[in-house]
Amino acid sequence: MTQQTQRQARVSAFAHDDASRLFNDIGKVQQQTQKPRNRKLCTDLEEAIRRSGLKDGMTISFHHAFRGGDLVVNQVLKIIADMGFRNLTLASSSLSSCHSPLVEHIRHGVISKIYTSGLRGTLAEEISRGLLKEPVQIHSHGGRANLIHSGELSIDVAFLGVPSCDEFGNANGYSGNACCGSLGYAKVDAETANSVIMLTEELKPYPHNPASLKQDEVDYIVQIKRVGDADKIGADATRMTSNPRELLIARRAADVIEKSGLFKEGFSLQTGTGGASLAVTRFLEEKMRRHNIHADFALGGITSTIVDLHEKGYIRKLLDVQSFDRAAAESLARNPNHIEISANQYACFDSKGASVDRLDIVVLSALEIDTQFNVNVLTGSDGVIRGASGGHSDTAVASKLSIIVAPLVRGRIPTLVDEVITCVTPGSSIDILVTDHGIAVNPARPELKQQLESAGIQIVSIQSLRERAELLTGKPDPIEFTDNVVAVVRYRDGSIIDVVHQVKE
Repeated sequence: MTQQTQRQARVSAFAHDDASRLFNDIGKVQQQTQKPRNRKLCTDLEEAIRRSGLKDGMTISFHHAFRGGDLVVNQVLKIIADMGFRNLTLASSSLSSCHSPLVEHIRHGVISKIYTSGLRGTLAEEISRGLLKEPVQIHSHGGRANLIHSGELSIDVAFLGVPSCDEFGNANGYSGNACCGSLGYAKVDAETANSVIMLTEELKPYPHNPASLKQDEVDYIVQIKRVGDADKIGADATRMTSNPRELLIARRAADVIEKSGLFKEGFSLQTGTGGASLAVTRFLEEKMRRHNIHADFALGGITSTIVDLHEKGYIRKLLDVQSFDRAAAESLARNPNHIEISANQYACFDSKGASVDRLDIVVLSALEIDTQFNVNVLTGSDGVIRGASGGHSDTAVASKLSIIVAPLVRGRIPTLVDEVITCVTPGSSIDILVTDHGIAVNPARPELKQQLESAGIQIVSIQSLRERAELLTGKPDPIEFTDNVVAVVRYRDGSIIDVVHQVKE
């Protein structure tokens, strides 16, 4: 009897039947060959998709760190369509105007269902007119992570575009030409998807660090010419305004913050998308200097203005789930206290620790707000989808002070209405409305109204602002809708807060 046979006999005599089967061929252990070193690298997208095991009816996901400069979604969907896949669920963290080619993929049956935070451009217009048979599921940024945790949104294959990575999949969003910054929304997908395909412009020597997405999360890697245009990240909703009316509103909002009772050493803040919201930080700098006040952290989408305050010492740390411009993206590489966080850490309802729960002040925009302080950031005055839920409801409810900044009217359309077309954030989460015609405080916060008035801030009722808006614009004709639901608005805990009906032609 050989030594190996004796060893197998001893194992069989000792172990249970199930355990013995694990050792029934010990000789194979000695004969194992080395794993191929480049087993993750694929020659092209088609090979990666084939190896991922993608099948009809599965769910695919993407992140939106490149915003309007994204080039990954359209490239991947073209290959998927050419390969003949059908009936897929698209779960992108958000979709932009650049994704109009998706219209044809929906028409041809490649995509049958969508989960996203927002829609814009031609894609949004066509969906608003009934393009998809199933309603789009609109979620907040924190709500998306919650849907994944609940099991409702189960990602089969995640396609994650990065500027660079090594041949094992270690990657970040700020090393390389396509510098997009934080990969906060990609992190959840990398951690939970059944298969992860990384698309990169450049391969770096192993090990590439710091690694926002790590090698043990990545299955396949494809090098392509371009994943995104970083110069288009800071456009539209994330632009820094020079509009005099928006600057007036921003100045008033900064005055409100200064007198709110929360503007003190160690406070925290977030400014959302929209010109007036982002501009608030311009006016806070002078107040922080004058009062010698420093913020402990700024949260959310980080801009060049926030980075500037950080580098001047007025904001100690930046918690970045998404970089809103190239300057913010580049700051991640050089500033040790500019910290990248995931969507789960940022705002997830069922997270063990969401940063929004540590937030003092948030400044948010609105397409519409009504006299009950309900906010619409999704549909325009024509009922067409043209925005995103984003982190709006996440931050509004969790912060100590939520401020909406918006002009009273846009053109001949009132921003303040009797009832919003679509409710994304309930009025119970909103504390203050700042407009170019006055400031209103939610009646549910009488102590805040008293605090501001005692500090010299003039407060008006929201009803008087509503009357002023109607005086300026007249009473608009009501929008006509069909009975067909084109989108379902999910609150951050997964519940349905509203629905969007198809616009009647």
